[in-house]
Amino acid sequence: MRLRLDLAYDGTGFRGWARQPGLRTVQGTLETAIARVLGGDPQLVVAGRTDAGVHASGQVVHLDLSDAQRARLEKGRNPTPAALAARLTGVLGPYPDVAVHRSAEAPAGFDARFSAVWRRYEYRIADLETSYDPLERGRTTTVKARLDVEAMDAAARSLIGLHDFAAYCKWREGATTIRTLLEFGWRRDEHGILVANVKADAFCHSMVRALVGACAAVGEGRIDVSEAAAIRDAGIRTSETKVLAARGLTLTEVGYPADDLLALRAEQTRARRSPAGDGGED
Repeated sequence: MRLRLDLAYDGTGFRGWARQPGLRTVQGTLETAIARVLGGDPQLVVAGRTDAGVHASGQVVHLDLSDAQRARLEKGRNPTPAALAARLTGVLGPYPDVAVHRSAEAPAGFDARFSAVWRRYEYRIADLETSYDPLERGRTTTVKARLDVEAMDAAARSLIGLHDFAAYCKWREGATTIRTLLEFGWRRDEHGILVANVKADAFCHSMVRALVGACAAVGEGRIDVSEAAAIRDAGIRTSETKVLAARGLTLTEVGYPADDLLALRAEQTRARRSPAGDGGED
């Protein structure tokens, strides 16, 4: 049996998603909790690995159960896949920084990583036009300048499309940097926070934070609007822009095709990407 789990986490206290010996990670924390409930050696597969300090409100994983784990799941008053989320809530304790909101049996062909057709992130910046809110410090980056949101939005929209984003990715051997950026734009919310919406078929390592860093440079007036796309097309990382802090970034949503297309999508994605070198992460 394959389960789909939908979860959220505050990345502040984690060293990223992926399990690492001796370090606290989201994957390690969840797999330990699942082992307490179901036994065995759980192995989670995630839609998009996130870096240290990056948050998620709409992360998706899948979990394959052994016969013994399934038997333990089906014991008790509510022997359904949906009950696992509640049982994990009890194990994780009060006020945890990771929560499983939903658990369900996955449709045939579902793969949390390879069946995904897009991922959506949000990035939040407080500038000198914004009053500092200490309650938001864990998920908002501060830029000590007055940012031109209209210029930033124009720069963001110039980057949309199918391109090689090598200039905005951390190099990894064997990993492709060709991506389709589906949506990218900026707005100010009701409190004056600058909020980016970034949606793509997948993201390479540090891509979102590099893209928003380029837009921040435009907003400060350090580079022109047209230079964001020019940097992309040159294909070389530059010191004119910087990768912004992880704290401002949240994975908000992962999109999947209709159930009857899940297996085909997973097969197509595997054929295009190196499993070792490209996980579509930030």
